[in-house]
Amino acid sequence: MNKPVIGLALGAGLGFLDGLTAWFTPEVRPLLAGILVGSSMKGMLVGLAAGLLARKVNSAAIGVGFAFLMAMGLAWFVASFPSETGKFYYWEIMVPGSIVGAIVGFATQRYGKSA
Repeated sequence: MNKPVIGLALGAGLGFLDGLTAWFTPEVRPLLAGILVGSSMKGMLVGLAAGLLARKVNSAAIGVGFAFLMAMGLAWFVASFPSETGKFYYWEIMVPGSIVGAIVGFATQRYGKSA
């Protein structure tokens, strides 16, 4: 498989798992389906970007840093909207989202074929 496809697949899977962590916050359980879709889409977007970068740059540090920062930025954007209760969930959204980005960035640098 090539690097962008690995990024898309891994980003979708890990994004889904990241979204499942919302189950541990009882206030947002009714919104779980939307959270899963959004988190998977965020993971796919980061994975695609990390895979395209991995085609051009052969550096694990740059790949991990880029994907980490991109995922953190997207997670911050999502976390900046308050929940229905008016509470913000910065740590609960940004920490797992950023970790997913770092993992996807590393995987796209390490695995797959360049163009």
